[in-house]
Amino acid sequence: MKPRLLLVGLVALVSVAVVAVVGTAGATSGGDRHGRSYEVWLIDQEDRFNAGVGTLHVFDGEDLTDDAASAEPESVDLGLAVRERCEEETGTTPSRPHMLVFNGGDDDGRGGNTHAMIAYVGSGHVAFLDAASREPLDCIDVGLQAHAAWPTPDQEHLIVANQNGKQLNRIATDYENDVFTLESAATLDLAGCTTPSGAPCQHVDLRPDNAPICPRTTSDGKFTFVTLRGGGMFVVDHNTTPMRIVAEYDRENVDDNGCGEMEARGKMYVNSGAGLTVPSVPGDEPFGHDVYAVELDRLSRTPNTTPNRPRAEHVYTRDDENVEVDAHAVSLTDRGRYLWWGDRSQNDVTVVDPRRDRVVGRFGLVNEHSDDPAPDLFDLSPRGDYMFASLRGPNPSSGHAAFGSTPGVGVIEVRRDGRSGRLDGVARVGSVRGTPDLHAIRVRDLGRG
Repeated sequence: MKPRLLLVGLVALVSVAVVAVVGTAGATSGGDRHGRSYEVWLIDQEDRFNAGVGTLHVFDGEDLTDDAASAEPESVDLGLAVRERCEEETGTTPSRPHMLVFNGGDDDGRGGNTHAMIAYVGSGHVAFLDAASREPLDCIDVGLQAHAAWPTPDQEHLIVANQNGKQLNRIATDYENDVFTLESAATLDLAGCTTPSGAPCQHVDLRPDNAPICPRTTSDGKFTFVTLRGGGMFVVDHNTTPMRIVAEYDRENVDDNGCGEMEARGKMYVNSGAGLTVPSVPGDEPFGHDVYAVELDRLSRTPNTTPNRPRAEHVYTRDDENVEVDAHAVSLTDRGRYLWWGDRSQNDVTVVDPRRDRVVGRFGLVNEHSDDPAPDLFDLSPRGDYMFASLRGPNPSSGHAAFGSTPGVGVIEVRRDGRSGRLDGVARVGSVRGTPDLHAIRVRDLGRG
């Protein structure tokens, strides 16, 4: 079990020159050694001791894989132009930029890398940026907390998890004309609604805390999976107005605080468990690590009146009472061969073969590059030879026990066709206002060099 020491300061970090907006990093480079040019975007939501306006760091992919320790990012102070745009558009101030996605979701290489969306969990803001120039285009305030957002495959909507508002919101997205509109009539009230079986959506025994954590839309554009803070899950038809639940799961079938979701081989994989300093539901265990799978061809737009159907098959669990576990990150390796599930507390990755739904390996990330990486979120390089991970800092701004000693980008070499990996380097970043707390990370594919 790794120590839980809360550090007030962090020294000897790489200094970062912060600007409002500068030119595109890496867009005109010669590409990586495989002929693919790409960027790695990383967001510092900053530690709990400051205002949390945040910084965006954009790394050239080749710089990271050549020598992560010496890689220097282009940095954008989100407290300047983006904050000003949000205040201008909404009259309110954004706080704690938390999650990041491009308009193409997991498939940004075919015209889906033109826009970036940042969800602010300390407020309800979603900021829209031109991905090439980093210029803010628009900002929408959905309410209490925009914890995470995900685009539909047709790029016509963005689905937003309004966490403490206990709502699922929908934003109409016209990327060609840079027009973004909150569709209030589409809002799904996750606390006050009724499920297809007639049960209350939020119920002390079934789903005690329906704060949505992460939405993930299926590749066919029919459904959005929504994990819940207190346990349980909904599958939603996001195409109707208002959006509606088509499948319901209680906390006995899907545990609490899931965020990692990934589609592979006709199934949606979902995790649960997060190392919490205070459990979201009193009496619950603060740590957890479980993974489930739902077969997508068993879903229907006609609401299923039988709870917990189709089944959320339990893939694996880590339940050693002597070990703190904290499931969070997930990504697919090249050609969808394997799923990588990160554990922030144990500093390791569990490898699952989606063809058989079996754990086929587990490897640690602690080595000479980091004694406590705390891997948070993952994304894969276009070639599939490297996985990039956001590594947390010593003062996490959330209620999670995600303490790490080397905040920055972890560069993980993918080995054995995805069955294993090794931490190849860390690009550490400093913070303008406090100690860094890195969270969101995404790879932006720029195509052939």
